[in-house]
Amino acid sequence: MERSVDEFRSSTTRWLVGSFAGWGTLLTCLVGVGFVLIGVRWLKNRAATYEITDQRLIVKRGILFKTIDEIELYRIKDVRLGYSLLNQMVDIGTIILTSTDRTTAGGEFTLRDVPMARDRREGIRKLVDRARQRRGVREIDVDHEGGYLD
Repeated sequence: MERSVDEFRSSTTRWLVGSFAGWGTLLTCLVGVGFVLIGVRWLKNRAATYEITDQRLIVKRGILFKTIDEIELYRIKDVRLGYSLLNQMVDIGTIILTSTDRTTAGGEFTLRDVPMARDRREGIRKLVDRARQRRGVREIDVDHEGGYLD
């Protein structure tokens, strides 16, 4: 039986005070444009919810028209974390998932402005390991000439 582990959204407030782009947006509030940018960012962040279960990452997007995407955890190959000095001060970051799931189309899936990103990245990594063990998934890397890599 699948169980929910975590649910979160990107943080507009932490983005404002914890990134150079956020500070720049705050400065543009002096001429009024920043309020529109903050409103758009807030709506975008409110429209997306990330749920992590012990088997999947579920991405729910939309306000009027909704979409739900899923990434099977056992298909995630890499979980990276990016953050600046300002991001560290307010505890947000960008989690980048590399996956073989169709949702990522053979590329990367990015979760921006994630609160408690270091802890969430580590939690995702552990869940990925457990999901792979449960399914008996092993990863084999092959170089371009068809040989196996050590």
